[in-house]
Amino acid sequence: MKTLNQRFMRLMPSGRKLVIGIPFLWLFLFFMLPFFLVMKISFSEAALAIPPYSEIYTFAEQKFQLLLNIGNYSLLTEDELYISAYFGSLKVAFLSTLMCLVIGFPMAYAITKASKETQNVLLLLIMMPTWTAILIRVYAWMGILSNNGLLNGFLMWTGLTDHPIEILNTNTAVYIGVVYAYLPFMVLPLYANLVKHDQSLLEAASDLGSSNFNNFWKITVPLAKNGIIAGCMLVFIPVVGEFVIPELLGGPETLMIGRVLWQEFFNNRDWPVASALAVVMLLILIVPILLFNRSQAKEMEARG
Repeated sequence: MKTLNQRFMRLMPSGRKLVIGIPFLWLFLFFMLPFFLVMKISFSEAALAIPPYSEIYTFAEQKFQLLLNIGNYSLLTEDELYISAYFGSLKVAFLSTLMCLVIGFPMAYAITKASKETQNVLLLLIMMPTWTAILIRVYAWMGILSNNGLLNGFLMWTGLTDHPIEILNTNTAVYIGVVYAYLPFMVLPLYANLVKHDQSLLEAASDLGSSNFNNFWKITVPLAKNGIIAGCMLVFIPVVGEFVIPELLGGPETLMIGRVLWQEFFNNRDWPVASALAVVMLLILIVPILLFNRSQAKEMEARG
């Protein structure tokens, strides 16, 4: 028995390394390696070849040459199209995240106040739309928001308007589609946080004469900070690179980085510029992730 325990203890470090190493291997194969390939392409030059870019290194006659073309990155700062696309994406992502928070927080809060059986039903209703492909749901919204769609038909039937309202192919349609598609990603983290709150804190505050609004603003909202941050990140980060919703619901004035990436990759076949666009977009998205990790680390230190 003692010998078996000794063998088991010898295997523990290797088992721990294996458990830790598998996620790192997964991240390397499916995140870091593709990222490095895209970064390599971003420093190359466009070429009429397959693939449509030149290699950044050559090895001939025992000489290794590395040629980095930084013109793709300088082009991003000179062309107003790319600058407008980045600002447009950040604007849409910020406003959409804010709208999801304003709509999602009351929804999550109301779900926590329901009975356990009702909570399960409500959560199921929140998650059910995500089981359908995003493309099908966006096509459904095209039918709802078109001039002869359900929304305009309802408005004209009620007499609120006597002619169809132009909603499809506008920024308004993009915001509607984004909020609809990403609202569950805001509600679920908020619910997971709110459901764990200690209700005795609210009861104690009420006993001391605090109003319901004061309890909500000074107790519930601060305690929900981690849920708010997590929900905002789950919405903001993917919306920045969103392509399907702006392409199908937006118009010519809807300029987002996802649409520009598609055009550069598949229409212009300028893979180096498209790769530079993707790298810069990823670097922009790393900023909120680092800020979130920093706030989490500070909170853990404060608890310790």
